[in-house]
Amino acid sequence: MESIIMTRSVYVVKEEEWFVAQDIVSGIASQGKSVPEALANLREALVLYYQDVSPEEPAEHEVYFTTIEVPV
Repeated sequence: MESIIMTRSVYVVKEEEWFVAQDIVSGIASQGKSVPEALANLREALVLYYQDVSPEEPAEHEVYFTTIEVPV
């Protein structure tokens, strides 16, 4: 079976000494001592996740991306 390459939208946040990377749509997250390590760990977690879930299946919830203005 041929591999499918997916592009995921993720964000990374520093929490104390750890960087936490999270896939926005699936909610899968992982952490590392550096941004590259957190992203590598997230990539591995997503590979494991998609071994059991087809990437063609619809998301369990709808996700919307937008911006808002906030006075500061």
